[in-house]
Amino acid sequence: MLDAASWAGRLGGDTFLAQTYHRSYAHFPGAADTAGLFSWDDLNRIIATQRLEPPRLRLSADGEMVPLHRYAIPTTNRRAVTWSRIQPSDFHAQLRDGASLVLDSVEKIHPAVGAAAEGLQRFFGTSVQANVYASWTEREGFGRHWDDHDVVVVQVHGSKRWRLWGMTREAPTFRDVESPEEPEGDPVADLVLSPGDVLYLPRGWWHAVTADQGTESLHLTFGTVTHTGADLMLWVVDQLRASLAFRKDIPRFGSLAEQAVFIDAVRREVVDMMADPRLVERWAESIDTTDLGHAVPSLPYVDALPARAGITVRLTAPRGRLTANREQGTVTFSAAGTAWDFAESAAPALGTLLTNQPTTLGELADSAGLEVKDVAELVSALIDGHAVAVVRTAL
Repeated sequence: MLDAASWAGRLGGDTFLAQTYHRSYAHFPGAADTAGLFSWDDLNRIIATQRLEPPRLRLSADGEMVPLHRYAIPTTNRRAVTWSRIQPSDFHAQLRDGASLVLDSVEKIHPAVGAAAEGLQRFFGTSVQANVYASWTEREGFGRHWDDHDVVVVQVHGSKRWRLWGMTREAPTFRDVESPEEPEGDPVADLVLSPGDVLYLPRGWWHAVTADQGTESLHLTFGTVTHTGADLMLWVVDQLRASLAFRKDIPRFGSLAEQAVFIDAVRREVVDMMADPRLVERWAESIDTTDLGHAVPSLPYVDALPARAGITVRLTAPRGRLTANREQGTVTFSAAGTAWDFAESAAPALGTLLTNQPTTLGELADSAGLEVKDVAELVSALIDGHAVAVVRTAL
């Protein structure tokens, strides 16, 4: 299982975060146990049963998307709903000719990949999207390019060749004032990933990828959401909206002196906040506890959970926080944009939920020495706040 602890162990834990993360590529041969993670059978089933329109499912060759009409036909049902139906023979022909297959956001429709993405999200402290890539030939699907986010690649089946060049513009972003120039010279690394290999690549690193090892290739790419100084400043501005200086109208038609007074007041507010040595910690706590995660319904329990020990639940907002309020004799559980205050006695049960592992109401009650009915009430509140979901009923 690729949970947060497993990812930490495979990537190097705190040493990786301090020395490699955002800095340089890293190759971890055989680091991932891919059994049960994702398979060709999974891919076939998803394509056959899901309505996946481009760009969610797409083919790419030489850096260009293959037109949809070359491998799918429009299909309309009796209620006039139209979607594209994959034609297997045409689909196979495009892949045989060198196109690469991409399936975006597979973590939303495949439980094992979803669990791996959540584990990586907890390790990195940022949202993660998992894409599937499949290739059959040495023809490049995307050409030499760079991404505006860090990626963790897990080779699942076959082999894939990765040629890597460093950044030609430090820390490039999606919304940037200029584009990185093409790299010159030989790649700094020329790697072949085999099943179980893991590759970490920071944003901005140029790379070219081919299935030129004589075998079909299937890999997962876990892409992380980038957080920059610009994002921090947007958060700072949101925190300052309660300030009078930030609520006042800009004196666009005032005198230069009036405009100077306005700007000075705004500047002082920003400088005072930026002087906080724990500002990054406050920002990190904020984005963790407001991340909505993957909201899941808890059917058939549309009302409060019944007090049944066998009901299994799990946290759906992977980066929740638990804070002790010793003077008040309470704890605050924060996740999915909501904060709840509970008695201190609930802390062990809440801590168990924060492991992100499925657990029964009975196990939660035992961990805290509470009655199942009390735990059911607690969990019901978290379900209403979209932070927890039932994953196995007990009817």
